[in-house]
Amino acid sequence: MDSTENATFDLPLPARNFASMRKLLLLVLAVSIVIPLACLGIYGYYDHERRFADARELTERLTRVANEHALKVIDLNQQLETRIVDLLGDSDDATVKSRGEGLHRTLDDMSGTLAQIAAISVFGEKGDLLANSRWYPAPVISIAERDDFTSARAVAPVTYFSLPLRGKVARSDVFTTTMGRIGHDGKFLGVVSIALKRDYFTDFYRELAAGDRAVVIGLYRRDGNILARLPASADTAVQPATNTPFTNAFRNNELYGNVRMLSSVDHVERLLAFRRVGDFPLYVATGYATSVVEASWRKNLAFVAAIAALPCIGIWLLIGFSIRRLDAEQAAWERWQAEVATRLSIEASSRQLRRMGALGNLVANVAHDFNNLLMVVGANMDLARHKHFNDVENEVLAVERATAGAGSLARRLMSVARKQPLKQEIVDPADWLRKVIDLVKKSVHPSITVTLELSPDLWKVMADPIELELALVNLAVNASDAMPHGGRVVIRCQNARVRGAEIDIPDGEYVLVSLTDNGEGMTEQVRRRAFEPLFTTKQRGAGTGLGLAQVLAACEQAGGTARITSVAGSGTTVRLYLPRHHEPVSVQTEVSAPPDIAPPSAAPASVDEEDAPLRGTSVLLVEDNPDVAAGVTAVLQVFGCAVHHEASADAAFALLGEGYGFDLVLSDVQMPGRMNGIDLAEQIAKRLPSQKLVLMTGYADEIERAKHLGVPILAKPFNMNDLLDLMAPGVPH
Repeated sequence: MDSTENATFDLPLPARNFASMRKLLLLVLAVSIVIPLACLGIYGYYDHERRFADARELTERLTRVANEHALKVIDLNQQLETRIVDLLGDSDDATVKSRGEGLHRTLDDMSGTLAQIAAISVFGEKGDLLANSRWYPAPVISIAERDDFTSARAVAPVTYFSLPLRGKVARSDVFTTTMGRIGHDGKFLGVVSIALKRDYFTDFYRELAAGDRAVVIGLYRRDGNILARLPASADTAVQPATNTPFTNAFRNNELYGNVRMLSSVDHVERLLAFRRVGDFPLYVATGYATSVVEASWRKNLAFVAAIAALPCIGIWLLIGFSIRRLDAEQAAWERWQAEVATRLSIEASSRQLRRMGALGNLVANVAHDFNNLLMVVGANMDLARHKHFNDVENEVLAVERATAGAGSLARRLMSVARKQPLKQEIVDPADWLRKVIDLVKKSVHPSITVTLELSPDLWKVMADPIELELALVNLAVNASDAMPHGGRVVIRCQNARVRGAEIDIPDGEYVLVSLTDNGEGMTEQVRRRAFEPLFTTKQRGAGTGLGLAQVLAACEQAGGTARITSVAGSGTTVRLYLPRHHEPVSVQTEVSAPPDIAPPSAAPASVDEEDAPLRGTSVLLVEDNPDVAAGVTAVLQVFGCAVHHEASADAAFALLGEGYGFDLVLSDVQMPGRMNGIDLAEQIAKRLPSQKLVLMTGYADEIERAKHLGVPILAKPFNMNDLLDLMAPGVPH
């Protein structure tokens, strides 16, 4: 390639690093997400801990207040019970009962100013009510079977605290503090019982909670049973489980503490602070629902997140807009680069196409003139055979060999220029390769081994077998040149399905013919130019540079392509992709083409002048080359034809228009003037449909037009026997 073509790749286009800019924007986006989330997480963590710490502090403060309140009430109760026990002394039931009226007034005075006391009662040795602060005379009531009586008698003179109950005397919701009376002789004399109102405690707890429904305050016995609780349990029979952290702390005589646990009363998780009420077997506890703390924390965090999200969303929208603009700018930039590269590539391709077109026209014109010369030589050789050589056989055979070599070169030139008339036919690759393998082996050096590998059930292709044969021979010769010291050539044929534009041809089914050698291989620069016409790496005079160009042309004219893979020093593989043929081919007149090499020992034509097969046949010969015309005329005359020659199609058409008739019109295709041979054939088919016509040409540009007319075509240079077969089928020669 020249420097102009390299401009497509060497043009210094401005550089823009869109990837770095996009990475930077994405990094800013990530930072704008991660940092606010991290800050929000840190704030949420510390806010969560702070709220729970505040809840613990609240429970501890309320517990201390409730504990002081309970301690004052219980201390006062114990003092009252002690005074009453001392007042009664060792009095038995009868003595106490005899003092009933005075004792009633005394007890009433003791409880009258104390809001927490529902009633003060004195029970006898057997649990009978002896005196009461509210009733006189005392009603007949016995608590002999009640738990507080039996327990107080068992632990006398220690104060016993009962479970909540409906007082038989006070007729209210109470719990009792009961102290047993023991005489000087150790005899049990009865109990003094003070009934404390549960509402007194719950009302105080309600004021303490200040309406906060998350707060729970309660007074508990050491065994965990509830004496008073806010809020009150709907089921008074429900008591805390005995294996909770709360009750375990009671049993362990812990003075105070904090726990987090699930309540066995209402099954709500709470933070609990508890304290022991003096030396009594009582505890005060305050709980705060963790769900309320969590809900408050989440609500606050959501509010903070919403406030923080507003600037973040603005930043994210700005970054998203920037990325979108960057993508649009990159797309526009890439389109501009693609357009510039495409324009430069198109310009380079246009120059290359013009150069190749000029080269193709030059090659075609040279080949056409060369074919005309070969026609002259071939015609004279036919005449020499007809005259039985007359002692010039060796010279004539030498001319024939030269003619055959020149014909092969001309065919190669025409194939490279894509102007070679094709003889397309259905080809079975397996049969065809078996037939040409011997020719391939003869084309390479004897030290080179040629191996053929065929896959089963190969598809058929539509191609010119002679062109394919020439292509395979060209590849074998190149492989042989690449292995001067011997080597191995492997020819493989297999079916292939191409998908996804693997080799720049349409998807479909192909027959793949590959030739692989283990020779010197190609460099990348040589491989890229390998199919260029007239490009060769061989020494001057050793190669034409048309071999691989003909290979590519043969494949493309069959609808396929060719590709090369090569590694310098390791060998080369050339793959021929030929489209699979699906539909049956219609029967039509094919172009007759000569073999590449006519063996010098071929039998000469033997048409006897005394027995001319076409005697009396009139022929209009239309040919612009006088030498070709003279040779063809001489042969036709030997066949016995009367020949009239015209140098142009215009003159021949005018002659036919004047009413002159001929048995056969034999016309060249390419001629000077307004009409060529194809135009002449069309006019004859339209105006003289019964006129017999044969065309001869060295070009293939307008072969399809002639085929549509059903006109026989002879490819130059042709054997005169081919002409005789068209004019007089079945005549032996």
